Amino acid sequence: MENKAYIVLADGHIFEGKNFGASGCVTGEAVFTTGMTGYLETLTDPSYFGQIVMQTFPLIGNYGVIPADFESSRSHACGYIVHNWCDAPSNFRSEGSLDVFLKKNNIIGIHSLDTRALTKIIRESGVMNARIIAPGENNQKEHEESAVVEEVLKKGAKSAAFENLLSEIRSFIIKDAVNSVSCSALAIEKPAAQVFAESAAYRAVPVTEDGLKVNDAEKAAQAGKGKKIVLWDFGAKANIRRELLKRGLEVTSMKARSTCSEILAQKPDGVLLSNGPGDPAENTGIISELKKLTESGVPVFGICLGHQLLALARGGKTEKLKYGHRGANQPVKETATGRVYISSQNHGYAVVSDSLPAGAALSFINTNDGTCEGIQYSDFPGFSVQFHPEASAGPLDTAFLFDRFIDLINSTGDTHAVKS
Repeated sequence: MENKAYIVLADGHIFEGKNFGASGCVTGEAVFTTGMTGYLETLTDPSYFGQIVMQTFPLIGNYGVIPADFESSRSHACGYIVHNWCDAPSNFRSEGSLDVFLKKNNIIGIHSLDTRALTKIIRESGVMNARIIAPGENNQKEHEESAVVEEVLKKGAKSAAFENLLSEIRSFIIKDAVNSVSCSALAIEKPAAQVFAESAAYRAVPVTEDGLKVNDAEKAAQAGKGKKIVLWDFGAKANIRRELLKRGLEVTSMKARSTCSEILAQKPDGVLLSNGPGDPAENTGIISELKKLTESGVPVFGICLGHQLLALARGGKTEKLKYGHRGANQPVKETATGRVYISSQNHGYAVVSDSLPAGAALSFINTNDGTCEGIQYSDFPGFSVQFHPEASAGPLDTAFLFDRFIDLINSTGDTHAVKS
């Protein structure tokens, strides 16, 4: 028998549903994502650290759990909300059910509630803190909180105990997000040729800017072979590493706390700044080291949080969006060509376009709200994008950006060695 569960928003809204996955109480930042597929990538994306994630698509779990598709070794979300979860998945790659996965990762889930109404509240009011209350058998505090919520629903009036609960929810802060997830991605200890062969089986091979697939492993690795990349890991998704390996690059992951000197000691031909969670401006130490790195002459490519940190290191500013961009259907326009690409995104902050310093120009914009989606730098060899070129949106629209990175490395040559 499924137990009742509740989600309480910081503004006092209450939604009743049923518990699946782990039981208990958890507080986090409630966000929604619009992806129709990719729930496994969402659940294992380190960028969701400290967040309660809601899927707007109504049916989740129908193709089960496929470890090969995980973006990290575990789930980093603290709660999960769906309208309807499938307890009998059907897929030849499935190795289990979503319910079992959530229990294993101690993620509290809630289903059978009005996710459309909940989405509208977040869309209109903005991202806010929330608590899932799903009492287990022997936890008195959980049952006490559940009783407080039930009393409000029954009487229609907020009690002092409920106001105290709201105060607790509102005071929640996501702390030390980047360092908590750095280097948590699944290790891919396979030769580049094997990674390419496995990717080719699912058509996830490199794609040129003209949309043509590169089906030959030697051709795909031709430009990148012999080049060494440092992946500065702020919570990197596994597929970023996979895209680099498919192109013949040697990849070394380094923790978020790494210094510029430690990175340069690896003698990299380029540095990729990964995605990650939290407020980019809080990472003052990383920003300081990144500024030094951009002065070394090493080519740099930033993705998502890496894009934001790079802008901050060069003197730009970031701002929190009302409800962020999360989903696999975000349209972005390249300013140089006017071409629109479909992208996958997961971020709650954005670079303020008007804050870009000299030597930085907008390269992509979001066609929905006009926010910054990419920056091209002219005062050092670097560029960045807010979206995820490795995430197979479109399905392969922007994967060519990894090839642009290799082209930048090759065109820069060894000139950075003098500065380092």
